Amino acid sequence: MPRLRELTRKVAAKNAGPFQVTVDVFCGSPQAFARVAPALDTARVARLFGVAPQLMRRFDIPDLQVVKFSFPRPVVQGSRFDRDMHGAQFATLLEEIEI
Repeated sequence: MPRLRELTRKVAAKNAGPFQVTVDVFCGSPQAFARVAPALDTARVARLFGVAPQLMRRFDIPDLQVVKFSFPRPVVQGSRFDRDMHGAQFATLLEEIEI
């Protein structure tokens, strides 16, 4: 089975303020979006990130061929326990899952 990174143009994470992280899956084509979007189970992504499924928000944007996930940061950005100011580790985790 291919990994998500092999089917998409880019997977990127960014902070969405001090309390949220957003991970964007840029599919790059309508065909890739049609394959990737249904295969990305929201509950599976929530488990991967250690987030309660009810806290995971998902946005499918077919016109841009993008799937977005937003969820609470594990710790407040910039706090002494924050080890990833921009949430980049989440993109790396997601791009390695098998589709």
